[in-house]
Amino acid sequence: MALQLSLDKDGYLRDHMTWNAAAAETLAIGVDIELTPEHWQIIKLARQFYLATDVVPETRPLVKLARDALGQEKGNSIHLMQLFGGSPAKYVAKIAGLPRPTNCL
Repeated sequence: MALQLSLDKDGYLRDHMTWNAAAAETLAIGVDIELTPEHWQIIKLARQFYLATDVVPETRPLVKLARDALGQEKGNSIHLMQLFGGSPAKYVAKIAGLPRPTNCL
């Protein structure tokens, strides 16, 4: 059974402080993504970045974060698109319980 979450009109969590692993699983189901350990690595990086900077990482910063933390093999846009689809920053933010990145349509 899916967890009841308070979401905005675009499906993003209203309060990132209410986020937890169960919320992430529910949000991932909503965008048809089955979370693997590789997904969790990226989600945790995005949350750490947001909590440290109060900025949601857009695509290029997200790629750089992944590359710096996980190496070139996992830190590239192709890998992120394979994990999260055509808008990795958008889906990472959504599943991580963060606000929508400013440049995502």
